[in-house]
Amino acid sequence: MEINFKGGLNMAMKISTADYERTVAFYRDILLFDVEEIPITHPTVLRTHRLHFGPNILWLDCVADATQPQVWLELYTDNVERATTYLRTNDVTTCDEIEEISPSMHWIKDPSGNVLLLKKQKENVE
Repeated sequence: MEINFKGGLNMAMKISTADYERTVAFYRDILLFDVEEIPITHPTVLRTHRLHFGPNILWLDCVADATQPQVWLELYTDNVERATTYLRTNDVTTCDEIEEISPSMHWIKDPSGNVLLLKKQKENVE
C-alpha cells in the first residue's frame, strides 16, 4: 500500500483570549505582517486573523479554552481513507472530536501533541 503525505499551505495558531490581542499586535505592529481579520462563525474559534507567512497562510485563532498556544498544521494525502487505515496500523488514531470538520477529513496528533488536519490533496498544491 503506497501512501503519500504532503504539507499543506495552512497553519493555525490556537491562542487564548488573554493573549490574543497582544499576539495579533505582535505580527501586525512589530513584525509588520499584513494581518486581516476574517469573519468567522465557529463553535470553538471566537475570532481569526489571516496573514501570509512566506508561502503559507498562518491563521491566528482566538480560542476561549486554550491553556497554552498550539500550532496546527495541514497535511495532504491522495486518499484520506487509505491514509487513515495506514496511520491506524502505525498506532495513530484520529481525534475528530477536538474541532468540528468535514467528514471527509480527520484530525490526528503527532507524539508531541501537535495537531494535523488530514485532507485530500488538491491538484494545485505543490
